[in-house]
Amino acid sequence: MITRRAAAQLLATTAVTAALGAAGAAPARAANKVVKIGVDLSLTGADAQGAIREKDGIQMAFDAANQGNAVPGYTFEVVWLDDGTATAGQYDPAQAATNARKMVSDAAVVGAIGPMMSGAGKAMTPILSQGGLATITPSSTNPDITSPKFASQYRPAGKPIYFRTVTTDAYQGPNMANFYAEKLKVKSVYILDDSGAFGVGVADTFEAQAKKKGLNVMGRDRLDPKAADYSAVLTKIKSLNPDSIYFGGVSQAGVKLAKQTYDIMPKMIRGGPDGTYGADFLSGAGFPAVEGWYSTIAAPHLVDDTKAEQFVNAYKGQFGMSPDDYCITAYDAGLVLIDAVKRIAATGKPVTRESVQAALMTAKVPSIQGTISFDENGDLADRTVSVFQITKNASKPLDDPAAQYKYLDVAPQS
Repeated sequence: MITRRAAAQLLATTAVTAALGAAGAAPARAANKVVKIGVDLSLTGADAQGAIREKDGIQMAFDAANQGNAVPGYTFEVVWLDDGTATAGQYDPAQAATNARKMVSDAAVVGAIGPMMSGAGKAMTPILSQGGLATITPSSTNPDITSPKFASQYRPAGKPIYFRTVTTDAYQGPNMANFYAEKLKVKSVYILDDSGAFGVGVADTFEAQAKKKGLNVMGRDRLDPKAADYSAVLTKIKSLNPDSIYFGGVSQAGVKLAKQTYDIMPKMIRGGPDGTYGADFLSGAGFPAVEGWYSTIAAPHLVDDTKAEQFVNAYKGQFGMSPDDYCITAYDAGLVLIDAVKRIAATGKPVTRESVQAALMTAKVPSIQGTISFDENGDLADRTVSVFQITKNASKPLDDPAAQYKYLDVAPQS
């Protein structure tokens, strides 16, 4: 639990002190009604370090709300679920589906946060939809999940239930293609993906925009994330001599690709989406293999913003490490749910899954990343994609994203 003083500082930085109540107020009483929030993250496997930061951010939001009596008469209880398994080595769609059923079967769970991975999201959303349980993801970016074209598959009950505090790969992939063409001035690219829902989807959107920008897409291959050796495909790519590689995927395949690409083609331009951003990628592949990689996130760059300074200091003080940007989008997901419950309670109506979903549709929540609101499908109104390059800072921990990812710019939008 964070101290009340830290909670007060934290809420002040997000411009929601008024909305969430004074942090110096008395703790919530035992007689309060309990609002359960289910949280699904990939806490086991290749993306665990990123998941821990997202978990911490979520916990900070609800700790501050409970300590500050943000919603008088209500106490928040977070139910933590892990969709990563040792067998999968990362997120496991089957476990994600099991977690969704657990949330839906608990009538006291009225809202959710997560998942962090799109493959898990695709497995969970039909179940959450049938159960009428809305969730907010802080890092899942596959656009199909919220697209009206796939509504019968991912929201069979009709109403949008998948909300995001990040934008989607309909922007992350194409905007990185724009960056390759306009900023890096590459003429050719070879594309790889890790066969997962996220990796395939972001690679698809990158490829389509790269071709529109006139890049020569010299080929594309799919990697098995459990395979140990990618040297055959990398040797083939080396013989074709493209200017660059783009990898769509997450850490399980990404760390092996980074190491082996460095061994075979150390000077080639290499880049990827937010699956190549974070402590898991840094520590898994290590320097010098990760040096020079370009990575995007599907959000504004937040941790260096002056508006985030007190949040960052509070986080470091509590957890002893630096947050990354998705730690903040996770924290903001908590703020949005807290705001929804507060608005419902103010009307005197019951806090139910139905009322929470309706409140999310009309959200306008001040946060570190700006005012959070959603379109009619649950997607974040803001479309910012940020670009970084891994540049070694030997004076800082080599697995610290805040130190090792140098922010370059917002990616050019199409």
